[in-house]
Order: sequence, then C-alpha cells, then structure tokens
Amino acid sequence: MSRSIIVSAIVVGVLGTFAVVAAQSGHGSHEAGSSASPAHRRMQAALEERNGVLAQGLGAGLAFPADQNYYPGPLHVLELKDVLRLTAQQERQVEALQTAMFTASRPASKRLLESETRLRRLFADGIADEPRVRAATIETERAWAEVRLVHLFAHLKTRAVLSEEQRRLYHEARWGG
Repeated sequence: MSRSIIVSAIVVGVLGTFAVVAAQSGHGSHEAGSSASPAHRRMQAALEERNGVLAQGLGAGLAFPADQNYYPGPLHVLELKDVLRLTAQQERQVEALQTAMFTASRPASKRLLESETRLRRLFADGIADEPRVRAATIETERAWAEVRLVHLFAHLKTRAVLSEEQRRLYHEARWGG
C-alpha cells in the first residue's frame, strides 16, 4: 500500500472520528454517563496515530489546500513518477525537495508534539490557568503553523519543477479529474 494512501486513510479516519465524537457527545458535551466514552477512546487512538505520522515528518493532510489545487507535494510526485513521466533531472530535483522537506519537517513536528504535550501537562498536573493555557496554546499553534508551512512550501517548490501537463496528470491521479 502506498504511503499516500496510508496518510490519506489516517487523515480521513481522524476527521471521521472527530465527527463521530461530536455527534455522540452532543458537540463537545462531557455529561456523566455519556455514550461518547468509546468514541473518545477511538479519538485518542486516532490522535496517537496522527502523532506517529507527524513524527515521521509527514504532513497528515496539512497541505491538502495545495495538493487539491494543482500544487503537488514531492512525496506523492515521486510515488507517481511513472505516471507523470518525470525526467531524470526532475526526479533528482523532486528527491532533493523531499529530502529538504523531511529535514525541516521532522524537527518542526517534534517541536509541535512537545508543545502539545506541554499543553496537556498543564491540565494533567492541575496547574492550568488562563496565562499558562494562553501561552501554551499560542506556542502550539505556532508549532502547527511551522509544520504546515514546511509542507506547503514544499508543494510550491515542487509545482515549479513540473510542467502544466504533469500537474494535470498528477491531479487526475490523486483527485480524480
């Protein structure tokens, strides 16, 4: 199974889990005796899986706005290199972009996951207050933006390597016409 299919399945699973949790829990209600407990366990499992994907430097759907609109990512371009009929030079360029993306995204993802952990610890340790939660949330959102930008910028650079026809073929292969 290709990495892109796995990542797409994880993203769909996480989004589906969020929808199930919202539906079962009354859109965020945490009432005693709620039937959301199994859904919360599924959501936790999906979050752990997402975190594993992010730790590998993968985007976990963060660059979908680019990918869906003719800005392909290097990982998926290399997966589709035969369909796209990449030249040897293009393949080397895209491989270099992928290497650069992973070189930047892995440490950025590590910082993101660490900031998420610090935010959770505030509550787990019983020391959450408005200033701490505000600071931890801002730090976490900055980390999310950093990871997302790494992936979006890789899509921008990859697009420039491909011809218009290759971008069209990519879009058809990934998104169906």
